Amino acid sequence: MIIVVGLSHKTAPIGVRERIAIPGDHVPQFLKDLHARPEIAEVLVVSTCNRVEIYACSALKDDPGRAADAVVEVLAQRAGPQVGAVLHQYLFRYVGDAAVRHLFRVASSLDSLVVGEAQVLGQVKEAFDRASEANTLGPLLGRAAEWAFHVAKRVRTETQVGAGSVSVSSVAVELARQIFGSLDRRLVALVGAGTMGEVAAKHLRDAGSRIIVVNRNTERAEALAARFDGSPRGWDQLEKSLTEVDVAIASTGSSDYVITRELLAPLQRKRRGRSLFVIDISVPRNVDPRINELDGVYLYDIDDLSKIAGETIRDRFREAQVSERIVAEEADAFDAWLESLQVTPTIVALRNQVRSILEAELDRSLHGKLKHLSERDRKALAGMVGAAVKKLTHHPTMQLKSAAAEGSARTLVDALRYLFDLESDGRPSVPPTSTPPAGRTPTPDESDESDESEDTHSATPASDDVRLVRTPDRRDAHPEEAP
Repeated sequence: MIIVVGLSHKTAPIGVRERIAIPGDHVPQFLKDLHARPEIAEVLVVSTCNRVEIYACSALKDDPGRAADAVVEVLAQRAGPQVGAVLHQYLFRYVGDAAVRHLFRVASSLDSLVVGEAQVLGQVKEAFDRASEANTLGPLLGRAAEWAFHVAKRVRTETQVGAGSVSVSSVAVELARQIFGSLDRRLVALVGAGTMGEVAAKHLRDAGSRIIVVNRNTERAEALAARFDGSPRGWDQLEKSLTEVDVAIASTGSSDYVITRELLAPLQRKRRGRSLFVIDISVPRNVDPRINELDGVYLYDIDDLSKIAGETIRDRFREAQVSERIVAEEADAFDAWLESLQVTPTIVALRNQVRSILEAELDRSLHGKLKHLSERDRKALAGMVGAAVKKLTHHPTMQLKSAAAEGSARTLVDALRYLFDLESDGRPSVPPTSTPPAGRTPTPDESDESDESEDTHSATPASDDVRLVRTPDRRDAHPEEAP
């Protein structure tokens, strides 16, 4: 069963999110450590500036909660004793259908700070690639991730929810525009030359700003500055740059503060009263929140951007509703496909059970009252047993396949396994397949030994409610109020 445990900009302030954020180069080992836990069969990690989410398949069919508890334990250890002790206040858990639906919503950018932003799909694909390279994906979670890519493609092609260029970086530039009224000819320092910095640079150039790119790697600074008519500077010119600019946007891969109170305090005297607006779009944060204590310095972090993002959400509400219906439809289709996987092993187990009982009774009779029968008669009785197996299991087989087509096989499967004491590890073999094409519901391969030809393809069942567990809304909490 698929589970997801995590937190996002909706449930935790940045002061908590940055404590468990996982840098890209740490993800492979983090995946392997989680995969080594006996409760977890498969695992995928999505860690971005706005969320840290662990998707996993439970190794225990009847107790997925233990897999979720294992994930919480690992995250709490990463957060440290102070935050780890209260981390459960900020975490959400989804299990089964709800976990799959959440994955589809995340990949489709319906759960993003800026609904419709394009970067999150790339981040989920990157998470998929890392898990594949670490060999922590299996047939079930791997198929769910591929299906999520298909869902995101449908949302992009069938709705306008992603129309226009909208991202966290663009919202940051919009905030600067609101502060100054216009960014034309304003001098802006872009501290960091990564992906988010590149997106910000494009929006700044379009707004008419003059751009300074400050980066530790001078070659990257030069390359980015050249693309957007900016001026490259080395890291040793950070103080000089902060003295000159009106706006600084920080977006580096550093896990420490690169702009501190101690750095800015003496610079403010050199600025002669000019205000400095600093926008930190990094997680972990790159800017010391104490700089807000300095006169004339105004800091906005990624949580502050949610206010502007709210306007974007309202503008796209209608398209988001259409997208949600697509997600619900695909989540139901995935659930029906998953249910159909249970049918074949149950049918095989039922037939094996019936056959073994009949053959055991026949063998007992052939060694007792019927031991005088000829070899020909013995073969005839064996044939009768085979025919009896087919006749006895034919109706249950048809009912199971029919229920699978309607997406309601799970109850019958559980009942049959309970009533006939059928053995199963609860983890059917899922054939790895490519992403399903648009407009078609993927179907499982028929590996059943049945000689009947009825179809077991999945259909779309009624949707189940998605329930959020332990998710207090902490969006209004100030970062410094986080433990």
